[in-house]
Amino acid sequence: MKSGKTIRGMAVCPLVALAALLLAATPVARAQAASRFLGSITAISGDTLTVKTDAGQLNQVQVPSTAQLKRIEPGQTDLSKAETMDFASLATGDRVLVTLDPNSTGATPQALRIVAIKQADVARKQQAEAAVWSQGVHGLVKSVDAASGVIQVNTRQGLQTREVTVNIGNSTVLKRYAPGSVRFDQAQPAPISAIQPGDQLWARGAKSADGSSIAADGVVSGSFLSIPGTVLSADTAASTVTVKDLATKKPVTIHISADAQLRRLDSAVATVIAARVKGAQAGSANHTANTGPGNGSGGTQRPFSQSGTGGTGFGDLESILERAPAIQPGSLQKGEAVMIVATEDASGVNAIKLLAGVEPLLEAPEAQDLLSSWSLNQGESEAATE
Repeated sequence: MKSGKTIRGMAVCPLVALAALLLAATPVARAQAASRFLGSITAISGDTLTVKTDAGQLNQVQVPSTAQLKRIEPGQTDLSKAETMDFASLATGDRVLVTLDPNSTGATPQALRIVAIKQADVARKQQAEAAVWSQGVHGLVKSVDAASGVIQVNTRQGLQTREVTVNIGNSTVLKRYAPGSVRFDQAQPAPISAIQPGDQLWARGAKSADGSSIAADGVVSGSFLSIPGTVLSADTAASTVTVKDLATKKPVTIHISADAQLRRLDSAVATVIAARVKGAQAGSANHTANTGPGNGSGGTQRPFSQSGTGGTGFGDLESILERAPAIQPGSLQKGEAVMIVATEDASGVNAIKLLAGVEPLLEAPEAQDLLSSWSLNQGESEAATE
């Protein structure tokens, strides 16, 4: 298995546009880049802003009435299309490119110009982008034909798996998650050859009428760990959980960041899901046996719910997982079964999603890939195609 939604969600990184303005500057202006900084407004006091850069540095800047204030749309790089704004329109959370006045002599640097991207504008664009991605394709890569630009992806609809063809063209924007990251806005350009079987893949574009293929205009892929295990210990101070990986039989220490999503399935829900998975697999096998060899269909799995809710009150699997109650690492008990989606880099193994209350699922081998349908989207969808 592969790291979300959320496509929480597979967003234009607002600083992409602002950074582009810096790169488009003259050589002299670039040489003065130290007098500029990018970041988010964390506080406003009188005429002074506190701006936190992405590197974590806090900068204070005074904004005199003579400073030029501009508002630009997310993704826009043409400053001529920026609109004049007033200081009162700035708010905490807004992204800003601050140019300092080289002639200011006070203890607090003064701004010569501020170009802002409003947080509300970013949220609006993220919602629009997320809606587009949610209509696309998300699943596990089955095969890649780099020469023809064809990727076969296994998608899950409830408990039913369907193969979809993703067609890559010359204009398709291909990106890949950065090591240790599940943020779309940190995804980096990568060739189709970087995509491997087993990767998670999101594609957006025009689907065929029957949904069996998509002409992708944007693709984001990544390789992620799937760890079924039992809890050995939880260290709330260090924000780590150590589990026994049931696949390798070895202990693994997993870092739990503030962005990680931890949820617990109700035991009754987990039991129903496990039973449905077993039933779907059995139904698929019976169908294949009944149709005889050489049919080529491989059988048809029964969906999790024929009507969306069936008689169980449950809809598609991802919705079930997202509705499960959130938990804290300290609530995990020694010996408890968990299923984890994680990334791995030089810093170690980092959890993206952790699902507890899964004992019935671990007793059903067919259920152990269910997290492949649990979107890794962290709300950063628009960066994927910028």
